[in-house]
Amino acid sequence: MLDGLAVPLDRANVDTDAIIPKQFLKSIKRAGFGPNLFDEWRYLDHGEPGMDPATRQPNPEFVLNFPRYAGASVLLARDNFGCGSSREHAPWALEDYGIRAIIAPSYADIFYNNCFKNGILPIVLDAAVVDRLISECEAKEGYKLAIDLDRQIVTTPGGEVLAFDVDGGRKHRLLNGLDDIGLTLLQADKIKTYEERRKVEAPWLFA
Repeated sequence: MLDGLAVPLDRANVDTDAIIPKQFLKSIKRAGFGPNLFDEWRYLDHGEPGMDPATRQPNPEFVLNFPRYAGASVLLARDNFGCGSSREHAPWALEDYGIRAIIAPSYADIFYNNCFKNGILPIVLDAAVVDRLISECEAKEGYKLAIDLDRQIVTTPGGEVLAFDVDGGRKHRLLNGLDDIGLTLLQADKIKTYEERRKVEAPWLFA
């Protein structure tokens, strides 16, 4: 269950280079990308890896810099969010910033899949519903959405309940904090048994 402050990003076709610009892709660690989320929109100066965010010039007109949205964990977005290149750094940056769920009418397929692999819930709701949520969020400071993945519902501050669909396997992964490696490790005993048997069947492979 997530009861999170929402932040509206009222732009369609937000691509992955906007989410995390290409110069920050040198690292393959999952952590540390949050300060550079939406870097070219969030700062007035050009960003490079290793720069101290405290020394940079924040863009006062960009929504993530509004004090009222500090600590937001639910991102409201428009159509085709996460289009462009398939960089997994995009969900890494969102997750590192603190975003736990995204609500949009549609997503680019690869980005959508990468979200589930990195602990982010991408929710698809009708465009008219998302438009209303964005309007409500902009109108009311402290606008929070309660997201119940187990029941597959979003509840607004006014009590409106919005149902969403999610694949059962992906739901299981998120509810149990499992990524691809975690799913594999659930079979560790079977893998070990197989390896021991192969040592007997084909010892030359282990010489």
